[in-house]
Amino acid sequence: MNTATVAKPNTVLLAATIGLLVTGGLALSGLMTQGHAALNANSLGMYWGLPIVVYDFFLLTSTGLAMVASIALVFGARDFVVVAKRCVWLALAGLVGGVAVLALELGHPLRAIWAIPFYFQTASPLFWKVLFVAAYVILLLTLFAKLSKPGWTPESVRGTALATLIAALGITVLAGGVYGTMTMRPFWSSGDVPVAFLAESILGGLAFTMFFTYLAYGFNQDMMPPRLKALFTKELPAIFAIAIVVHALFVGARTVTGLYGNAEGLQVWQHIVRTPLFHVEIWAGLALPLALMLMEGTRAACRSSPQLW
Repeated sequence: MNTATVAKPNTVLLAATIGLLVTGGLALSGLMTQGHAALNANSLGMYWGLPIVVYDFFLLTSTGLAMVASIALVFGARDFVVVAKRCVWLALAGLVGGVAVLALELGHPLRAIWAIPFYFQTASPLFWKVLFVAAYVILLLTLFAKLSKPGWTPESVRGTALATLIAALGITVLAGGVYGTMTMRPFWSSGDVPVAFLAESILGGLAFTMFFTYLAYGFNQDMMPPRLKALFTKELPAIFAIAIVVHALFVGARTVTGLYGNAEGLQVWQHIVRTPLFHVEIWAGLALPLALMLMEGTRAACRSSPQLW
């Protein structure tokens, strides 16, 4: 009989709540005293500030989590059933976080709810993105409600899960299209951006799945049920490693193109590669996680580590 229980990370939840209140207070204080200049945006042509980046990060992580859930709910991979509901819940949380951040960027956030869809600017990817997001919200809520009912099976929710997956894919590709079709911004303008967004969305979904599942069990694999423990020592690390490699290829290709391309505006890459944060992204954000996923010994340490709370 399985005696594994989920840890109760009260300390972590308390710290997260305090962090949310502090950061939220700082953001609102900055907006009220400095306006958008507090978010790295001003009236000198810098129209894409920090909120847009954070918004897309959470939105694409949300769609990536929906894709991870679809591995079990749509494609029938039974081993992933144990994380499906958590992925859908995290997708909802990521979506709420992304929309909340976007509300800080827009001067009239409620106006966008009706103005964008009813202006019928069908030539704009943003028009379709808003429609897909609206459908995605409804489908995610419906799917989570079905997964919360006792006795659900992948077959019983497959239709809703498939529709959710289609909406998630649409949002991800359209988000990439919003950036990739803007020729006035050479840093982003490229036909491969929608594909890169898709790969990075899946990568974010896998990362959130692993981190928050480990968090739920006190970063101790011995507390996990056998099926979940098997998934986190076999299939999931392998898939995560592949996703990291694909993302690294996109980063490398963009970096080389930026350094040796002659389009106006790409000179910014000469500055980017010299910044410490770029190397933190490469070594701490890509190389280190890839090593952790490829070497079983680094994951085995979690099986013998003491419970953190």
